[in-house]
Amino acid sequence: MDAHLTCDAERQFSNGITVEARFEIPGPGFSVTVLFGPSGSGKTTALRLLAGLERAHRGSIHMGGVCWSDAARGIHRPPQNRNLGFLPQAYSLFPHLSVAANLSYGLMLLSHGERSMRVEQLLTLLDLEGLGDRQPGGLSGGEQQRVALGRALAPQPRLLLLDEPLSALDHPSQLRLRKELRELLRTLDIPTVLVTHDRAEALHLGDRLVVMDQGRVCQSGDIQQVFDRPTDPAVARILGVETVVRGRVESVIDGLATVAVGPARILAADPGGLGHQAFVCIRGEDVAVERGCGPGAESTARNRLPARITSLQPEGSLLRIGLDCGFPLEALVTRQACHDLGLTEGDQVCVILKAAAVHLIPHD
Repeated sequence: MDAHLTCDAERQFSNGITVEARFEIPGPGFSVTVLFGPSGSGKTTALRLLAGLERAHRGSIHMGGVCWSDAARGIHRPPQNRNLGFLPQAYSLFPHLSVAANLSYGLMLLSHGERSMRVEQLLTLLDLEGLGDRQPGGLSGGEQQRVALGRALAPQPRLLLLDEPLSALDHPSQLRLRKELRELLRTLDIPTVLVTHDRAEALHLGDRLVVMDQGRVCQSGDIQQVFDRPTDPAVARILGVETVVRGRVESVIDGLATVAVGPARILAADPGGLGHQAFVCIRGEDVAVERGCGPGAESTARNRLPARITSLQPEGSLLRIGLDCGFPLEALVTRQACHDLGLTEGDQVCVILKAAAVHLIPHD
């Protein structure tokens, strides 16, 4: 059965804010489309438009050739008629009902025997065997998350909507459950739309990425392609690119562009379409730091820039290094690497950066 979804709808609020939800998800079968962006960007509103919990003021939503919403024709299918599963951020489990009763809540149209069979299937699928008689208050955060997911899956929906599914968990639990959730969604083999503002969560769980900001879709496509090749500086910053600076394109030769950023010169892969100006985007994990900045025997496709350390900021097992190499730059290195090099604030170092790791966004 076709599960292709097209969404081109707007929701207008009384304070003048408009949220635009414009994207497609493939079908049928497994895929995870991530709605990604900062808080207040409109992600959850877009998800609620899909769920039928918000009514569109303009545009339409179609799923598998069926019209779910069409503002011009006054069509708005309520949530219960959209054959979807919805997992809210807060889980909203019924605290007075057992796990089994929570799972069977949406199965009242089935016979008692059919309900019991479906609940047993879900308990097995979600690794909740032996917990059917427990109440939500006696479960761990991860178990509560799986029960809430099971309740959304119980009616066997054609589309699954997840709103920040891991945000209610502590950080170690989030790390552990990311892989489990991805594998579970693959087993379910239904298209999923997931909301998150967490970059690592998006990369671990998603196949496609829809970047939202200030109520509009800024960029969408294959998740790795969008992360690697943002189309404008605002998207680059939303995606966590630490360094986004303006540069002047001096030349393009044999697929390599030479870009002046302040007094520095950087070699970068030519993305095509370059004019005289470009935004230079560099991720911290792509920047290496060494002692000394001699000519060496490096390939011409690599940059070696003298720099001064302006700050050292611990981030878990990593260290974020602020650098001044004629323009502000950030590097992410392991604490061990920093210790081995004996780096301190104010040190003169050498920044090493591959041309392929520098992403240029044309700007004229």
